[in-house]
Amino acid sequence: MTYSSNAITRIAAISCLLAATLLLAACPPRRSIESINRDPARFSNHEVTIAGRVVNSFNVMGVGAFEIDDGTGRLWVYSSNFGVPGKGTNAAVTGTIQQGFSLGGRNFAMILHETRRHHG
Repeated sequence: MTYSSNAITRIAAISCLLAATLLLAACPPRRSIESINRDPARFSNHEVTIAGRVVNSFNVMGVGAFEIDDGTGRLWVYSSNFGVPGKGTNAAVTGTIQQGFSLGGRNFAMILHETRRHHG
């Protein structure tokens, strides 16, 4: 059985499209920080993705936190496995929204607990 190069190209294109669709469906939607700050209970313990510029950061004994500004607001991100990006860096992160968090003597009313890092 022989296949024409046109049929092989179609099969490859359809396979790539299907793989891309499945990959994108697995990613949580990107949210504005404003929408999270406006209604944190709606996002509590749900995985979300945010992106913006790192405007503040600190480390404490191998874990740390950094603050992201997306132009609509600011949100602190707790990172225990991915390191802390430097100030001025663009970053996109996925994690779960948690309320009432303390790290290194600092208290946060709300924080995104990072589960995945994306490059900004």
